[in-house]
Amino acid sequence: MKILVTGGAGFIGSAVVRYLMSETDHEVLCVDKLTYAGNLESLSVVENNERYRFVQADICDQALLSKQFDEFCPDIIMHLAAESHVDRSIDGPSAFIETNIVGTYNLLEVSRKYFKWLCEENAEKAAAFKFHHISTDEVYGDLDDPEDLFSETTPYAPSSPYSASKASSDHLVRAWQRTFGLPTVITNCSNNYGPYHFPEKLIPLIILNALAGKPLPVYGDGSQIRDWLYVEDHAKALVEVALKGGTGETYNIGGHNEKKNIEVVFAICELLEELAPNKPSGVAYYKDLITYVDDRPGHDLRYAIDASKIQRELGWVPAETFDSGLRKTVKWYLNNERWWKRVLDGSYKGERLGVKR
Repeated sequence: MKILVTGGAGFIGSAVVRYLMSETDHEVLCVDKLTYAGNLESLSVVENNERYRFVQADICDQALLSKQFDEFCPDIIMHLAAESHVDRSIDGPSAFIETNIVGTYNLLEVSRKYFKWLCEENAEKAAAFKFHHISTDEVYGDLDDPEDLFSETTPYAPSSPYSASKASSDHLVRAWQRTFGLPTVITNCSNNYGPYHFPEKLIPLIILNALAGKPLPVYGDGSQIRDWLYVEDHAKALVEVALKGGTGETYNIGGHNEKKNIEVVFAICELLEELAPNKPSGVAYYKDLITYVDDRPGHDLRYAIDASKIQRELGWVPAETFDSGLRKTVKWYLNNERWWKRVLDGSYKGERLGVKR
């Protein structure tokens, strides 16, 4: 199969590309705009693979997208390109509207025209074509009842500009499937973590701040609950859905690992005590660096995924527990200092970055 991956230089996208290159024989065209979160160094292990190629392109550029479709002739679209950080969406929502809504519309339109051409010229290839849209559990809002879980039929109630823009893109994908017959499938995932994660997100931020002896910022009292999914487990699930998921279906993907944010921070501190005992000057215990800060506006209290459908229909279950995945993650950051230092100082893009909380 020929698989076009948008946002393939991002955190989850690069995990998908690495998995496709190492565990399958499929060809991959990686399309990425290379904004601050796109990092080709996350794909250095596959860059010389003859089944892989990269094109820098913005999904808001319909003409350039059409050119890539014409040249590559994809069988599957895996759409991961998105602005994804809630704090950034609060500070500057316009980029989220442009990329997540307008960009998805552009990609759907290019895909619709391409699929129409396939139906006329290559019925066998048309029968295999699929548009896989990768979304988030944040479109569902949050959960009040501690026993509740998000299912594929949970009503949408997004809280932030980010989640509202992703909810909008989900609706567009479903509309293009129902109105135009475009073969689509949607996945909604819980919080990802793991190697190559951009340092503004909670887990890498805590790891790197702790190693530097900097404050470990925790929103509010840290009681917000998230379901944590190891990124390599997620990549495997996404490929399963792309290859075997039913047209018009939605699959929730979760890690079965509900943790309070403060529990995650304490767990990282404990691992660092074991794995990085030589602390920065003046630091007795990593946990002493924890600093409680004002909560973000509209902060959802709890997310939790019911992932029984993907297990029942496609046989996917996560391989990592939170403990095993977090240990792998902390070890990766300890062993890959060059990668994250080049992100922090901006040299991976030739510019410095102000990394946000």
